[in-house]
Amino acid sequence: MNLQQFRFIRETIRRNYNLTEASRILFTSQPGVSKAIIEFEDELGVKVFERHGKRIKGLTKPGQAVASIIERIMIEVDNLKKVSDEFARRDEGSLVIACTHTQARYFLPRFIPEFRRRFPKVHVSLAEGSPLQLAQMVLQEQADIALATESLSEVTGLATLPCYSWEHTLVVKPDHPLTELTSSQAKNLSLEQIAQFPLITYDRAFSGRTSIDQAFASKGLKPDIVLEAIDADVIKTYVDVEMGIGIIAGVAFDPRRDAGFVGIPVGHLFGTHTTRIGLKSGVFLRDYVYDFLAMLTPELSRDVVEAAVNCTGTGDTDSGYAPPLRRVS
Repeated sequence: MNLQQFRFIRETIRRNYNLTEASRILFTSQPGVSKAIIEFEDELGVKVFERHGKRIKGLTKPGQAVASIIERIMIEVDNLKKVSDEFARRDEGSLVIACTHTQARYFLPRFIPEFRRRFPKVHVSLAEGSPLQLAQMVLQEQADIALATESLSEVTGLATLPCYSWEHTLVVKPDHPLTELTSSQAKNLSLEQIAQFPLITYDRAFSGRTSIDQAFASKGLKPDIVLEAIDADVIKTYVDVEMGIGIIAGVAFDPRRDAGFVGIPVGHLFGTHTTRIGLKSGVFLRDYVYDFLAMLTPELSRDVVEAAVNCTGTGDTDSGYAPPLRRVS
């Protein structure tokens, strides 16, 4: 029984039991992976994987327990390497942030330049994707941090903490009839008024789209959604060509940058949303990661983050922790 066998088993599970894909990721041969798994099962005395002929189809019941133990072992092995790096290269390394386009384009530019000034030897990478893809990047240790509004708190093995709150903004052209509603009158805007116009908004997996759909459904309304996108800039582009009116995250609207549009706050219609930080449970974090998290949200002290990461539960780990969230709009 050895670490190589553990790596082969973990990667086989991660690759949905595809030995060809697992062997490619591990830079070895498929027969080599298969042989190592069989030798491990023989030594352990139980079958870890269910098979149909030579094909692996899933985990056996004891295999589920074995896989959980192997995952914990490999987390600690990776933690040992990070401890070594922390003391040998304290202010050097990499920070991979898995985030949605909204976070990468509109929120993180407020913080990454300052982080780079503090830690010039830390290489920062942004990996974009859907919220569930971001969660998997962190769980598979392809990223250190996930940052998204949807789904993170529902993922087993991921510790999540609140980062900031935001509300949606309606974006229209300056000559649009709805511009008669100034900021002071925005609360008078109704779903019925919005539903009179073609609508452009986010894809269903992004930026609070669920709350938009639920709000209209609660009033028995079926808005004419003519275009869906994952990018607020794309939404604004099609508003600009008068294809419809747009609903975007408030953080994506800047009156100076977006001078060609009028933004109308619509939090009273679609609610307040919380963007969350996702970290792999049980993982060792470098000091500069704690510093970066505190830059994003000062309430996230090292003690708070460590308590969440080391929590024995899974998913939403901020029960009992309610820092004042910064409202970004």
